[in-house]
Amino acid sequence: MRFITRPIGPLAVAILLAASLPVHAQQPHDDQPDDDQPIVIGHRGASGYVPEHTLVAYFLAIEQGAEYIEPDLVMTKDGVLVAYHENEISGTTDVADRPEFADRNTTKTIDGIEVTGWFTEDFTLAELKTLRAKERLPELRPANIRFDGMFAVSTLDEVLALVQAVNDQRRQTASDEERRHLKPIGVYPETKHPTYFAGIGLPMEESLVALLEQFGYCGQGAPVFIQSFEVANLKQLAGMTDLRLVQLLNETGKPFDFVLTSDPRTYADLAQPAGLAEIATYASGIGVPKSLLIPPTPDGALGTPTTLVDDAHANGLIVHSFTFRAENFFLPTDFQSSTDAAAYGDLAGEVERFLELGIDGFFTDHPNIGVQARDAFVRGL
Repeated sequence: MRFITRPIGPLAVAILLAASLPVHAQQPHDDQPDDDQPIVIGHRGASGYVPEHTLVAYFLAIEQGAEYIEPDLVMTKDGVLVAYHENEISGTTDVADRPEFADRNTTKTIDGIEVTGWFTEDFTLAELKTLRAKERLPELRPANIRFDGMFAVSTLDEVLALVQAVNDQRRQTASDEERRHLKPIGVYPETKHPTYFAGIGLPMEESLVALLEQFGYCGQGAPVFIQSFEVANLKQLAGMTDLRLVQLLNETGKPFDFVLTSDPRTYADLAQPAGLAEIATYASGIGVPKSLLIPPTPDGALGTPTTLVDDAHANGLIVHSFTFRAENFFLPTDFQSSTDAAAYGDLAGEVERFLELGIDGFFTDHPNIGVQARDAFVRGL
């Protein structure tokens, strides 16, 4: 397979992917879920199989049946929304091996934490486009290393164009009967460190809403969720758009904007009925780590479920959970297959346990397994 040394478009992605599908990839399921069925969200694309946040990862997630794909968003120096796990990019690109950018290495305080590395806000988009993606978890996903150096950064514009191209192609090739039931692939962007970026003169909210509207995403019915771990920017977005918003909750700590405003509440407080009632005034749902739904036992197995799903539903909020991954390292001990951290365990079994709680969707690095587990659960298998 020839290595790609320049940015690639959606068509080239499809051609490349067809030539070298990862060994675990499977074809998508034929039936789209009904509106009341849990959705499968490709976490940073199909990041269990190829480096995350690349167009290939997003395309593969769609091919594996994910209904939504999730780009994490940060800003470039020239104000472009790009898809990276974090604004510090030494773990996801080859920037540390690029001598022309050696002087960009620096230490910053991001959301109260000191971080050393290279940051997207110190690069123009043109400069970032010269970098190449690499696998973020090489010890756990050694097969993905073969893709290191092949793919460039994805802008949000490119991600939306890819989704649009796929949706157009699906409509064009569907029969009249299939077209009546066809649901478009959706996007699930996360604003990363919005207060930090606003503080350095790179606010992302207006650019995000404008770009989504440019691609036709308007109103509550649009296949979009915008998520954030902060509260203030979601409230700001609620005044700018009718698109659905999702308040992310964490296992510990509090939203960074709460830290800055000395708001005493924590994520744990937001997960209580009073906090959920407030969230319902500006958001459509919550995104929660698995441990807030089923806390682990001391030996790492799944424990006793909390009432969070029921409490959220009682306040009219949907619940999406993260992050479901196939490697033993990420699985509860009762779903692990061995002591090999990189080997696959019973991800489908774990997914089923959480679907039994009534969650409305989940994020997964392995969309094909997630789709199979969801479909089996819905069929009552």
